[in-house]
This record gives sequence, structure tokens and C-alpha cells, in this order.
Amino acid sequence: MCYTVASNKKKAILEPRFQAEFEGEEAIEYSVSGFTHPKLPVISSDAPGKIALVQWGLIPAWASSKEKAYMLNKQTLNAKGETIFEKPSFRKSASKRKCCVLVNGFFEWQTNGKEKTPYFIYMKNQEAFAMGGLWDEWIDTDNGELLRTFSIITTEANPLMAKIHNTKQRMPFILKPGQEKEWLNVTGEADTMKWIKPLDEELLAAHPVSKLVNGKSGSANVPEVQEPVEQRQIPVQGSLF
Repeated sequence: MCYTVASNKKKAILEPRFQAEFEGEEAIEYSVSGFTHPKLPVISSDAPGKIALVQWGLIPAWASSKEKAYMLNKQTLNAKGETIFEKPSFRKSASKRKCCVLVNGFFEWQTNGKEKTPYFIYMKNQEAFAMGGLWDEWIDTDNGELLRTFSIITTEANPLMAKIHNTKQRMPFILKPGQEKEWLNVTGEADTMKWIKPLDEELLAAHPVSKLVNGKSGSANVPEVQEPVEQRQIPVQGSLF
């Protein structure tokens, strides 16, 4: 699962890293929830040289009304990799409408009894990276506006993520650095399914953070939300903490 991410919308960071031109308002989001349907920097298969801000929560082109579109928007933050060619919301996008969702990290919660400990997960080299996703376009039935949206693909957890996200044992499908443009060109079910697998845990780092990320005591979009805190539970991976 992947519902909370960190995103750095800065040209100086994104353009050299992904070899694409950034279009949109620059910002830094230390923690942003998919349930607020934010716009994140995305490279789509039909424009591999452009980084655009696209709304999180895929609305399929066939949505017949605004009410139906908004309902689907809430249910499509993630797309389970194993079933993207089966689910009506994703199967038309799954073959050719690939995208890269550009982030700096994501948050997940470890469950220990009644206690849930949030973790921040990121690349060991601390560079921005791409989560594999799907995109689609929907025409607003009220005003004719064209809206582009996306969903993040998820896969089974690697050993590190299985210890952190220890209930669902899922993780976002993360591309290895340098594979972003290759993913955008993948078509067809057989080739697509070969790509969707957990990233090697050796490429990731993680640390527990404060419950500030839960957003219950104020804004979670502050630098402190990513800072490590003392680990009180059993360590997830001794080499990291």
C-alpha cells in the first residue's frame, strides 16, 4: 500500500535526475496524503520528456458522471499489480498508459499490538525516485474539462518492507534508477507483469518517525515529519537503526 508520500517539486532536483522538463508550480511537500488527492510530479508515457503535475486517484475514461468519477477517485490511489489487467478501472491503462510518479520517500506504519509506529522509507542515496503507475484521462461531464489522473502500482513487500508494513506486507512498485524511461515504453500484459516486483531492499533505507505524520496534532507537511525518532519497538533492520 502507499497512501502518504514526500515530494520535492523543484526543477533543480527533478530535471537533472529524470532528464525531463518540469512544468508546474514548485513546492516541497514533506508529507502529503493521497486521500487529499494532491497533484504530484509525474512523467507519462505519452510525454516522456515532460514532468507534469497530475492528480492522485485514477478516474477511468469511462466514468459516466461526476459522482461516479469522484467515487472511483477515492478507490484508485493504489492499483494492485497482480490484478491491473482484471480490474475495470485499470485494465485499459495497464497495457499502454504507464507513468512514473516522482517522490523523495513514502511513509508506512508498523503494527505492534495496538501500537502503530510510522516509518519514513527512502533511497539510501537520498535521491528522488520513481514509483511505477498508471494514468488515464476523463472528460468532466459538467464542463467538458479534461482531467488527467494516476494510480500508484503496488506489489508484494521485500523483506525490509514486510517487517515495516507487517500486516498487509505490500509496498509500492519502485523503479531502479535509470529504468524510468524503459518502464514508460512497456506494453502488453506479459511484459508489464515481468516488471512489477519488489525493489531490492539493499537500495532502501528507513527509520521511525514521530506520529506528527498522522496529522492529528496539526499540519504534517513540515520538515520535522521526516526526522528519525528513538526506536522503542524491536528494530526492523539492525543495520539501519
